[in-house]
Amino acid sequence: MRAALIQMTASDDPGANLASTIEYVRTAAGEGAGFVLTPEVTNCVSASRARQQAVLQRQDDDQTLAALRDLAAELGIWLSIGSLALKTDDPDGRFANRSFLIAPDGRIAAWYDKIHMFDVVISETESYRESAGYRPGDRSVVAKTDIGAIGLTVCYDMRFPSLYRQLSQAGAEILLAPSAFSPVTGAAHWESLLRARAIENGAYVLAAAQCGTHPATEGKARRTWGHSLAVSPWGEVLYDGGDAPGIGYVDLDLAAVAEARGKVPSLQHDRDFGPPA
Repeated sequence: MRAALIQMTASDDPGANLASTIEYVRTAAGEGAGFVLTPEVTNCVSASRARQQAVLQRQDDDQTLAALRDLAAELGIWLSIGSLALKTDDPDGRFANRSFLIAPDGRIAAWYDKIHMFDVVISETESYRESAGYRPGDRSVVAKTDIGAIGLTVCYDMRFPSLYRQLSQAGAEILLAPSAFSPVTGAAHWESLLRARAIENGAYVLAAAQCGTHPATEGKARRTWGHSLAVSPWGEVLYDGGDAPGIGYVDLDLAAVAEARGKVPSLQHDRDFGPPA
């Protein structure tokens, strides 16, 4: 199966982002990709809560989700919408950071709300409090499909190996990690984290990413790391998207998952143990 990782520089204008995303997806499908992946917050990258309140929609009304479902059906492809920022019924007005797996008939095969919130202080000039704007999810998701069992995660989740372990022990052969990663932590940790998650679980890890400086109508323009990554079940980097928008292609063979897990069957070797003495 040929997979395509879309790397883009989304703005805070969902309509403009949708037009770009459609073009990328059509190009990828035209190049033979049967599984196309977009990054985290495909519809809107914004640091302004006011802007998000003005332009975001609820799931049933979201133009990006509706259009990409139609596009997947038209093209007959599996489509991972890395995530969409969506309004919710949260009493504090927080949004959902929701990932979707769309089947070739356009139905929503699975959806997942990002569990782990990026609340960090990286430097005196760069800090994030994702939990102030987004409501965390509370369930893990594996989708059993005809292209393999797919585990859904989003960005900061990758720092929590137990989530990936649970997904893999539930059968996941392909682990998704769509992201809008900080440039500072990206340079230090991005590749190491993704390769570790692949090696630990003997699974493909596919991480479509946002990149560059994101145009902002309101608030501070955000920067992201890029370097969309595809990692084999043995930990080899199959594709690195660099720091510019574009599409990367990788051929997936699930026999490689069985081979890696056969060589090092660590998913079967977990043992219960008590807390530190």
